[in-house]
Amino acid sequence: MKAAASEPKKTTKQFRRAIVAMAFAASLAGCASAPRSSDAANGSREVKVMIVTMFAPEGKVWLDRLGPWDAIEVPGLSPDYPAVHCNRDDVCVVTTGMGHTNAAASMMALAFSDRFDLRRAYFLIAGIAGIDPAQGTVGSTAWAKYLVDFGPQWELDAREKPASWPSGFTGINTKRPDEKPPLDYRTELFALDATLADTAYALSRNVTLADSDEAKAARAKFDYAPANRPPGVIQCDTLAGDTWWSGKYIGERARAWTRLLTDGRGVYCTTQQEDNATYEALRRAASVGRADVSRVAVLRAGSDFDRPYPGQSAVDNLLNYAAQGGFAPAIENLYRTGHPFVQTVVTHWDAWRTGVPKR
Repeated sequence: MKAAASEPKKTTKQFRRAIVAMAFAASLAGCASAPRSSDAANGSREVKVMIVTMFAPEGKVWLDRLGPWDAIEVPGLSPDYPAVHCNRDDVCVVTTGMGHTNAAASMMALAFSDRFDLRRAYFLIAGIAGIDPAQGTVGSTAWAKYLVDFGPQWELDAREKPASWPSGFTGINTKRPDEKPPLDYRTELFALDATLADTAYALSRNVTLADSDEAKAARAKFDYAPANRPPGVIQCDTLAGDTWWSGKYIGERARAWTRLLTDGRGVYCTTQQEDNATYEALRRAASVGRADVSRVAVLRAGSDFDRPYPGQSAVDNLLNYAAQGGFAPAIENLYRTGHPFVQTVVTHWDAWRTGVPKR
């Protein structure tokens, strides 16, 4: 939101703040949302749910349904997506841009902007991903408990790896691929709040998911479940890395890496680019009291398989991923799965404002 256009040039700082506060109050008059916190007086807007998307289609599925919206420009956001959109229920949508770098930069800009009060906001990170056919299928949606970064590893070209290594990957400063690294970056692994993840899953587990004829044909090429079954809402963990990969052997490393870093507690199922970067930005904001990372939920929808069906080559799976028909259902299913959580938080804000209600 911008300050009132009639503001005199020589107003004092206090008067300017008063005008901003009046503009916010006027624009929100008659809305059904709960009263603002006292911080509204200095121009910040209290947010109940911030939906974090990475590119236009992921944002559009929310923007088309939950408006009308106020577009609030935030310095430092992606030039492709310079505004955060907020509705009358204090649900907002931000689009960061794709990849680690865009996600980190945009979320830092958002988290440290004085235009929002995010201290009690729930963050729903909602985006599409590749999916492991051993855990789900195209169109399935997965709530994560662990965020694992696939990037910080040592790698040898597979043609030069030791014969005993299953792939060219090993942890940084390790001697063998099955040795857990020291996690010196401090961003390799994040554990999300399990209560929030379980609650979000419980709210959405029985929703009806969208599908497509192309997706049905793609999953029918697998001879095992759950790859060849209809999409569903599941719980399993997500792996971040800017390299978009495909294939059995890297896929096996993704599974092993997730188990290794989580001491066997995590189960890999989706691959994406941004989530560790997004979370780290929020964690830094939380360190100075601007956000609460116990309120971060991560939802990923399978738009394509991360490895080929039996008899298919890895390169065919990679280059022709769009033919799997999972993109449109995955985008739609982000909304269908995430909306019960968003709606519950907003409708029962008095209970959720202080934390996830006990079940």
